[in-house]
Amino acid sequence: MVEPVNQILASLLAHIAFLESQLTLFDTRIEALAEHLPGYHPLRSVPGLGPVYAAGLLAEVQEVAHFMSDPKGRPRTFHQGQAALAKFAGLWWPRAQSGQFDGEARRLAKTGNRYLRYYLVQGANGVRLNAPDYQTFYQRKYHEAVRFKHRRALVLTARKLVRLVFSLLLKNEPYQRPGGDARA
Repeated sequence: MVEPVNQILASLLAHIAFLESQLTLFDTRIEALAEHLPGYHPLRSVPGLGPVYAAGLLAEVQEVAHFMSDPKGRPRTFHQGQAALAKFAGLWWPRAQSGQFDGEARRLAKTGNRYLRYYLVQGANGVRLNAPDYQTFYQRKYHEAVRFKHRRALVLTARKLVRLVFSLLLKNEPYQRPGGDARA
């Protein structure tokens, strides 16, 4: 019985090694293709936002200037534009109201672009591990939450990341840490 189990384990390890090599190959191809996209370098300057997530964000957002005007063509403020991007990603919380009742607990509206939401939430997880200001924000929201602490704090961190991504893409400038120096 030992020999067949060893063969199966060896086969599984070889398959895992093959999949890891394919993953590395695809990551390098994605990075090579995204290298020339406008807005790629500002997103890559954010600590913890890798080439795949940066390329995915660019693929889903496309042109961030579209969010600076409403569907009727009226101009939006910067705050309204980033809120429109967040709503497009499905990172917003609709009000729970009925008559005079105004609910405090709100659910995340999962309407919108689920792929963009995925890239933002996963990117926020990487950024919170590498950027001290995002780590502090995440910890504060983690301790404020009553239920689903990690999930809630991560989604709120992703919402904060929306503002950063919107700003970087709109201005086409690299990320600057709160201390003031740019990271390349």
